[in-house]
Amino acid sequence: MEILIVNDDGIHSNGIFDLATKFREMGNVTVVAPDKQMSAMSHALTTSTPLRTREVSINNKPFGFAVSGTPADCVKWAIISLLKKKPDMILSGINHGRNTGVNIMYSGTVAAAAEGHLLGIPSVAVSLSSHNPEKETTTAANYAYDIVNKIYIQNKNNFAPDLFLNINVPAIKPEEIKGVRFVKASSSFWDDDYEKRVDPFGRIYYWFNGAYVYDEADTETDDTAVDAGYVAVTPLQYSFTNLGQLEKIKSIENALNNNNNNNIISSKLDSEIELKNINKDLIEE
Repeated sequence: MEILIVNDDGIHSNGIFDLATKFREMGNVTVVAPDKQMSAMSHALTTSTPLRTREVSINNKPFGFAVSGTPADCVKWAIISLLKKKPDMILSGINHGRNTGVNIMYSGTVAAAAEGHLLGIPSVAVSLSSHNPEKETTTAANYAYDIVNKIYIQNKNNFAPDLFLNINVPAIKPEEIKGVRFVKASSSFWDDDYEKRVDPFGRIYYWFNGAYVYDEADTETDDTAVDAGYVAVTPLQYSFTNLGQLEKIKSIENALNNNNNNNIISSKLDSEIELKNINKDLIEE
């Protein structure tokens, strides 16, 4: 099995090292990751500057490729310019910080998996619920492997092409994790703020911060599952059309088209009248 592993924390992150190490038990792993921290880049692509790549070794052993771009860039470049064929699976992570609820939209980790999903490749994003870059990620890698492997076996040693999972692991001791729950994404939001500061030269600048808010009473979400000590697994999909809203507003379609036709007819009549007036003026002259 050919496995592509990417992340948004950069190629030197502990998370991607542990994820790659564990999934080498499943197949041949290729690592392609940003050359620096690229968190919260979402699905951004590099279009105005060139992408530069270099091979990276860790512990004096070849590890992967560093890319001067975003997580989504890494997936695209790997598939188009590096690999001989599409990978059988894409893993993204292990991210330092939970990617639950609305964070899914901002996350570079999830976006990298989403890029794979859009290309028809089974893809999985993995995150640890701690922003501490030194927090151990071996436990998260082990849970991700177990989940993916069981899905692979359930599907008769294969993956559904539309497999797109978001896994969030609580940052607690392995023995404290209560199990795995398959849940929906929470309806969360950020209560944003920009803290105004002044640098040593007297210039004003702003530092983003905010409070993460979600419904703690809804026990069927990724956030509450992680808070309760469970590994949260959420199947994701890309579907931009609001079907409910589409049905509501579709009723005005005919009215808009009728108005447009009436405007065209009216405009045509006005043009004919104007032309007649011009011809009349020419005859009188």
